[in-house]
Amino acid sequence: MSNKTLAIIKPDATAKNVSGEIIAAIQQAGFRILGMKLTKISPEVAGEFYAVHKERSFYGELIAYMTSGTIVPLALEKDNAVEEFRKLIGATDPKKADAGTIRARFGTGIEANAIHGSDSDENALREIGFFFPESEIVAVNK
Repeated sequence: MSNKTLAIIKPDATAKNVSGEIIAAIQQAGFRILGMKLTKISPEVAGEFYAVHKERSFYGELIAYMTSGTIVPLALEKDNAVEEFRKLIGATDPKKADAGTIRARFGTGIEANAIHGSDSDENALREIGFFFPESEIVAVNK
C-alpha cells in the first residue's frame, strides 16, 4: 500500500476562501504535506490530468470547472494514505458524505465538492508526479 496520495482543493473551495480550513483538517487527520502549490491550470493540462474520463459525458464540464479558478494540489503522506484520505473527504456527493467530512462541510454539489482525492495507490503516484516532479518532493523532504 502506498503511503502517499494527492489532494486538490478545487476552484469552488478556493473561491470561498476555505483552503486554510481544509488544509488544517488534513493536517489534524495526521497527513504530512510533502508538496503544495496554488495554481491555475489550462484546459490542455486539465485534459491531460483527467484523460481517463475523456469518453464520459461529464468530461467537458469537468475540464471547464477545474480551469475556472485557482486550485491547490497537495502531495500527502500517511500510512494507508489513499484509503485514509478517502474517509476524510467523504462521498463524492456532499449530500451523501458523512457529517464532519471535508465534502460534507465545504461541498455544494457533485462537481463542486471542494476536494479531489486519488482513488487508488497507482493513481496517487501518477497524480502526484503530474503536479510535483520527484525532485520537488525530494527537496521538500530534506
